[in-house]
Amino acid sequence: MMKAFRFTIIASGLDPFADDFEDRFYEAGCDDATISLQKGVILLDFTRDSESFEGAVTSAVSDIEGAGARIVRIEPDHLVSLADIAKRSGLTKAAVSLYAKGERGENFPRPVACLTSSHALWDWADVASWLYERGTVTEEVRAQAHFVRSANYDIVSRNLLEQSSISDRAS
Repeated sequence: MMKAFRFTIIASGLDPFADDFEDRFYEAGCDDATISLQKGVILLDFTRDSESFEGAVTSAVSDIEGAGARIVRIEPDHLVSLADIAKRSGLTKAAVSLYAKGERGENFPRPVACLTSSHALWDWADVASWLYERGTVTEEVRAQAHFVRSANYDIVSRNLLEQSSISDRAS
């Protein structure tokens, strides 16, 4: 059964001022994306019909690369604040804060980054798994979180390998 999935892919590598910029994406199959530019990167906001979230994202990545762009990252990002956790899970920020402090529930995932002592970031895949075990989010939410995290790690690894290969050839 087909379902519409919403996600954003950050890309680079194409000149946004070229005459054929948007046409390249459209002709490559990104006719279901809204294209914008922010801080020097291309944002493609998709609402893509597919049988699965993974299938929707994978086909969008293929289409973007077919247009000649390079994938930077898939969003929604896996690094989240307490406010992000509340929004994604449908919980109140107060409830999420109690989980994070250990005052409600046990073994809430630890932050993976602390911008400051009061502004930590968590890995959404870990949090989604913890919330899934407690019946707060669905298996679909948990699976999507893990897929996005894994895909972004793969993208970063691939981009690093490409940069290393380019550096080796230049030496």
